[in-house]
Amino acid sequence: MIYQPRVVDGELADRLRATGAVVIQGVKGCGKTETARQQTRSEITLDDSEMIRLRLELNPASILDGDLPRLIDEWQEQSRIWNLIRHKIDERKIAGQYVLTGSSVPSDDHSRHSGAARFSFLKMRPMTLFESSHSSGEVSFKELFARKKVQGTQSQLSIPELAKQIVIGGWPAHLGKDEKSGAIAAREYVKQICEIDGPRTSSFVKDPILFRRVLTSLARNISTEVTNEKIIGETIGGGKPVNRKSVLDVIASLERILVTEDLPTWLTHLRSRAILRKSSKRHFVDPSLAVAVLGGSSKRLLDDSEFFGLIFESLVIRDLRVYAQSIDADVFHYRDSNGLEVDVIVQLRDGTWGAFEVKLGSSKIDEGARNLLKLANEVDDKKVGKPSVLCVITASEIGGIREDGVVVLPIGSLGP
Repeated sequence: MIYQPRVVDGELADRLRATGAVVIQGVKGCGKTETARQQTRSEITLDDSEMIRLRLELNPASILDGDLPRLIDEWQEQSRIWNLIRHKIDERKIAGQYVLTGSSVPSDDHSRHSGAARFSFLKMRPMTLFESSHSSGEVSFKELFARKKVQGTQSQLSIPELAKQIVIGGWPAHLGKDEKSGAIAAREYVKQICEIDGPRTSSFVKDPILFRRVLTSLARNISTEVTNEKIIGETIGGGKPVNRKSVLDVIASLERILVTEDLPTWLTHLRSRAILRKSSKRHFVDPSLAVAVLGGSSKRLLDDSEFFGLIFESLVIRDLRVYAQSIDADVFHYRDSNGLEVDVIVQLRDGTWGAFEVKLGSSKIDEGARNLLKLANEVDDKKVGKPSVLCVITASEIGGIREDGVVVLPIGSLGP
């Protein structure tokens, strides 16, 4: 299979030049290993096998022998390798020695174990529409923040085709699959989460049914600020609420295996006396998982515009997180006590920021633009500066700049 270039390729190269080892963290199936292979010269997979355990007991240094950079795949299965790598980095005193890949965050947080100046961490997510060749990338996300003028653009991605791609998801192994095959693969993925990956990483919950119930609640409430208490209330069995501690442990496990990734709130300076809300929005790392949990299809999405809108918002969040990371930016959402909500805030390390509303249909573009302009007026620009971009991202096919300065941009035209 020909390697499909990823946005993180450049980020990985930068980190290999800067530190002794790079840890790529990402949900299973997002393409970490293949991406690492493009920039490494030898590899070993530390699966949980007797042979690997024996090598670690008898000759642990042999695990690290090989041409550099060396890929250590699924390193968290044998997490004691961490200190061996750390010592080897100190011994050689050169950058770019190892790339570690893993699909879960170890409960014992190794980033706290003397990794400073030796290890850097790189988050990897499923493919964006640009990476899977479903967006033209005609409009650069980076250039939006450079205040480059956006010309009129037209996406070739129709809404029905967009719905199909949401069902299939941004998984490299699903490239080229039709909707039926992609949906089956996504459902099998969810089954593995519930029966294997979730229980394996949970502190004490081993019940696949409970994992599926929690996933179902999260899927129903995707792109909302649903509380843990509501999830607990919806996760019932035998007519009685399940144990609160168990549900919270399942939620933590899903975060640990990187299946879910909540969107935090943007806390900023305001001109008004409005109070900033602090609840995060719930998201899956890829919206295809939410559709799979609920047994959805592109037809069901097209028939339910409200749910389709929430799923589309989650898709846009997935793509914007990838693009934002490439320019060293963070992604948030905004809500205040006056009822103003803005779907996405992207803020760079230097404080530069932009705001985005996500609207499935063209009929909601005016509403999105009003929210963005109201936010720009609400924020104290003497403290945080004026926004570099105000943009409504839509599923419709035509884009450009409105008279009020708000950019309208089809998701099928956006790239890094």
